[in-house]
Amino acid sequence: MIKPVITAIVIMTLATPASASNTNSWLTSLNPISDSRDTGKKLMNLTYGLNLLETKNKKEDTLLVGVHGGNSQGYEWVYPLKTMDTENILSYFFRWDDSKCAEPSAMILAKELQELVKENSSIKKIIIIGHSYGGLLVSWFTENWSSSLPMDIHAIASPLAGIKIINDMCQYEPPKSIKKNISFFQWRTQKKLDGAFKNLEFNPQLINLKGSQVYVLPDLYKGNRLGHNWSISFVADQLK
Repeated sequence: MIKPVITAIVIMTLATPASASNTNSWLTSLNPISDSRDTGKKLMNLTYGLNLLETKNKKEDTLLVGVHGGNSQGYEWVYPLKTMDTENILSYFFRWDDSKCAEPSAMILAKELQELVKENSSIKKIIIIGHSYGGLLVSWFTENWSSSLPMDIHAIASPLAGIKIINDMCQYEPPKSIKKNISFFQWRTQKKLDGAFKNLEFNPQLINLKGSQVYVLPDLYKGNRLGHNWSISFVADQLK
């Protein structure tokens, strides 16, 4: 079992997924301040796979997909998803078995995205945002996305360089190249401020990937220490 190791070393939250529930259209009525904990639980209660978060309005030309880290409680995604959603964006949340290696789930996500694109001919672009361990999952697409549809990939506070136990048990290797229709963004927290990384001997966020765009997050966000979970909200404000 690799879950205890991944939980202890890579990811920073403690909840376990429960039974599935429907979130369709919750984005339109969500209060990201008062409802974040309850809505976070709702996200993490979803079934594995792509989950639509809103009712389609037939104006969407972009798919937005949030990919959580290991043992996420979901609340860290509420404000970002609400903030980034617009009438031309169709928002999804990808639930996956974060107790296991990321690559098999990345392959599942790729297949589901390809099916979505076929069903929605108006979609012209895909944006995938992966947080922490989820960043390893989304980084798989830099070399393996087979569609010609453009894709923006954002890896936030993600140990893209790998950690020994994951490297050994999952045969994980950092991405080495980026396909022409992919834009890859690394959003790195400051190691000393990130509770998931600060006690490690090295910064697992550091990879040198030609063609990627790298951003180092500041010390503070809205008066709070900009650590692991706040990082998604900061990036959402930059992208909205």
